[in-house]
Amino acid sequence: MQEKGTISIHTENIFPIIKKFLYSDNEIFLRELVSNAVDATQKIKRLATLGQYTGELGDTTVEVSFDEKKKTITISDHGLGMTAEEIKKYINQVAFSGAEEFVEKFKDAKDANEIIGKFGLGFYSAFMVADTVEIDTLSYQEGAEAAKWTCDGSTSFEISKGKRKERGTTITLHINKDSEEFLDKWKLQGILDKYAKFLPVPIKFGTKTESVEDGVDDKGEKKWKSVEVDNFINTTAPIWTKSPSDLTDEDYLKFYKELYPMSEDPLFWIHLNVDYPFNLTGVLYFPKVKNEFELQRNKIKLFSRQVFITDEVKDIVPEFLMLLHGVIDSPDIPLNVSRSFLQADSNVKKINSYITKKVADKLAELYKKDRTAYEQKWGDIGLFVKYGMISEEKFYEKGKDFALLKNTNGEFFTIEEYQSKIKPNQTDKNEQTVILYATDLEKQDGFIQSANKKDYDVLVMDSPIDSHFIQNLESKLEKTQLKRVDADVAEKLIQKDETYANLLTEDQSKEVKEIFDKAINNKTYSVEVEGLSPEELPVTITMEEFMRRMKEMAATGGGGMGFYGSLPDAYKVAVNGNHPVVDKVLKATTEEEKIKIAKQSFDLALLSQGLLTGKDLTAFVKRSVELL
Repeated sequence: MQEKGTISIHTENIFPIIKKFLYSDNEIFLRELVSNAVDATQKIKRLATLGQYTGELGDTTVEVSFDEKKKTITISDHGLGMTAEEIKKYINQVAFSGAEEFVEKFKDAKDANEIIGKFGLGFYSAFMVADTVEIDTLSYQEGAEAAKWTCDGSTSFEISKGKRKERGTTITLHINKDSEEFLDKWKLQGILDKYAKFLPVPIKFGTKTESVEDGVDDKGEKKWKSVEVDNFINTTAPIWTKSPSDLTDEDYLKFYKELYPMSEDPLFWIHLNVDYPFNLTGVLYFPKVKNEFELQRNKIKLFSRQVFITDEVKDIVPEFLMLLHGVIDSPDIPLNVSRSFLQADSNVKKINSYITKKVADKLAELYKKDRTAYEQKWGDIGLFVKYGMISEEKFYEKGKDFALLKNTNGEFFTIEEYQSKIKPNQTDKNEQTVILYATDLEKQDGFIQSANKKDYDVLVMDSPIDSHFIQNLESKLEKTQLKRVDADVAEKLIQKDETYANLLTEDQSKEVKEIFDKAINNKTYSVEVEGLSPEELPVTITMEEFMRRMKEMAATGGGGMGFYGSLPDAYKVAVNGNHPVVDKVLKATTEEEKIKIAKQSFDLALLSQGLLTGKDLTAFVKRSVELL
């Protein structure tokens, strides 16, 4: 058997294109070749099950090895094998049936994953790292002869008699000068750990040293010795391939630690298993995230038939669930996919919806089953739920029944429960229910106490996405408004018909305003003299709800609010015309004395909100000592 020929490509040589465009992802050659070996092994097992192959299956391990001196990497299997005719068909023809279209389409391509696989080029990824590739193969078919295929990275190939005595295929890569980094045990081990860790057929790569018991010493204590054992890369039946009824909590936690060795235990998990209208298995874990959710992304690993593809799952998993950890495996997602493919594929959209529904159902189940335990976890899962309600309409509909609101007393309510609680006392004269909230309990304590004196309840909204969640709630809830507790003085937060009269005359109010304007001497602060409870502070500084909210959203990059982010801060200074301090200002004998008292009470208001700093704080302390 001896044959030479040319792979039929009518345009420019394809191999330099493969090398050029796939260079940044050149480690995936090993994923492709090992995956092919696993496929061939699974096919022979299937034929044996169907009775179409009656020979001995024998050892079905796929073996990866390398020879640093010879500069070769070898992938060997005991799968189907090929005849010379099949080599011509599958290696020379099928893989290149789309070659012309390939060359045309990907001359300017940047996405390596878009190229491989689309034209059956998985095998040819070998030429990213090899000058010459050899295939030595023996088909399972009775009477078949071993065949050897050799190609040097040009369009020429040679087929000759092979040396294999056992069924299967050996692929030998003669590594090129630029790729000698792959002739390293730890480099290859790392790639295999990444892509082959859960393949369904045993993958062997050299040996490793293990300690085993070796009797006991004179004191009766165990002795140990080192032995060399085969180094198997993978767990062939990871937990997502098993039935949940066959698994314990320990199994799920052990697998989580295998995926994320340095992480805390997860809160809970969801086992995914669906076979219609698409195939999908997996396990998704809810980690403890608190408020550092930006650090947690890209933790879901995507597999196809137990072959690792990527941890960039943005288009498969809904955006808000990118905070989850775990594994998704679907044969309906091709091994080699581009972003544009994922965005357009109907299966991917169905998978996205399915995962959203499963997560919502799990949260609803946990809430109904044990509300107390659910409330204890809310600090960790609140981010998921709020993020989901903001970003997915369908999730909002389900989430509104198990999303919790927490008040400053540490009590939890569903949205509906909370509306019922506050409606009697927190409805304004326009029939609007006003929900008050705080974002910083320490900084806003004075305002919270003032609100509590009026029997108003205050929610805690201090997570990174609460500014967006507040907007979302307002758009969904009828006749409901949300205001931060420091958006105005307590009397004005919820506009009622009854108000305190201002005891000052019009002229007195005008004089007080002028004195405070001079004392403050800053256009950022707008002074208003108001009739408030004598028990309230003489001066209260607030930022109007709308403006502050727009500025916050601009700061977190949301909703096209960049314009507001560039505006200077604008504060309202409410001077309490019914407070004794204001009477003291009016009765002071000199303008200097009046301004001094006004400045002191204004600085006290700044101090209460942490707004008094630097030279102003130093001057305030000095003035306070003088007043003593």
